[in-house]
Amino acid sequence: MQKEPLKTELPADPQPEAAPKQMTIQVSKVQTPMRIDRYLAQQVENATRNKVQEAIEEERVLVNGKPVKSNYRIKSCDHIHITFLRPPAPELAPEDIPISILYEDDDLMVINKEAGMVVHPAFGNWTGTLANAILHHLGKDADELDRSEMRPGIVHRLDKDTSGLIIIAKNPVALHKLASQFARRQVEKVYKAMVWGLPNPPSGTIKTNIARSHKNRKVMANFPFEGAEGKHAITDYLVAEDLQYFALMEMTLHTGRTHQIRVHLQHLGHPILGDATYSGATPRTLPFSKSEPFTRNLLELMARQALHAETLRFRQPTTGEPLAFTAPLPADMQAVLEKIRTVITAAQS
Repeated sequence: MQKEPLKTELPADPQPEAAPKQMTIQVSKVQTPMRIDRYLAQQVENATRNKVQEAIEEERVLVNGKPVKSNYRIKSCDHIHITFLRPPAPELAPEDIPISILYEDDDLMVINKEAGMVVHPAFGNWTGTLANAILHHLGKDADELDRSEMRPGIVHRLDKDTSGLIIIAKNPVALHKLASQFARRQVEKVYKAMVWGLPNPPSGTIKTNIARSHKNRKVMANFPFEGAEGKHAITDYLVAEDLQYFALMEMTLHTGRTHQIRVHLQHLGHPILGDATYSGATPRTLPFSKSEPFTRNLLELMARQALHAETLRFRQPTTGEPLAFTAPLPADMQAVLEKIRTVITAAQS
């Protein structure tokens, strides 16, 4: 009887740890005293109070260069440096998830993304993303794409709860050329949004700088366009339909900052209907009877920000041929639009 060979091989190398996340926060001059663990849980995206407290105990949180306790109360102008250890990301895998492909050639796809779908994996959303669906659709052809940053072929992005058009490159050369078009502002991006109130004037250009909010690092904020803080953000707006107490807006982006349209419409005083992050998801009282139940019902129908990437115009990266695509408003926005039209018509009769 043959003896089983001795297992002399060395154990496999452990998976390398992901680089720690470094973050520096300058506390605002007007910040009221607050426990540091509570403050950082509010300021840092995806941070929980337990994670913050763990980092503090391991002296990975420094205030003005020195470690502190969890009960330390921050003061105005404190300088906070944090190191968060990050577990290695799981391998990006293909998943058979239905996607709506409006156009496809050897270099790219144009996809009409549904609201609720995350574009690429990140903390808290490692599966079920558009990136997973892309790998499944491309099959072996996806081997050409770089998965190292979990964004295979993704040239630009849409927020999870924003619907509409997104371009996906199918090879590295197309990715580079398409990214160059975005960088040179040669891609025309037009969005539709439903907002509270009716902007006056009905068209114009919003120019601000956009950066992380001083009060809450999880959201973006507007800063003076001429100032040093933040990055230039430019959006043209047009009232596409006057809905009396609401408006259907057409927004053309000249820059591509995080949450740009949502932040700019809040700055204009007309936040997007259903946008909980930027003041658009609270029922309002309008100047007609039973208006608050009406607006409450609208927000139940529109359980996300009413924002849709409607039109894309760009050039095919190999041939230079002009390409243009339009995606109609999704069902939830159509339903809210029809309800508003019906109520306005009834109020006017």
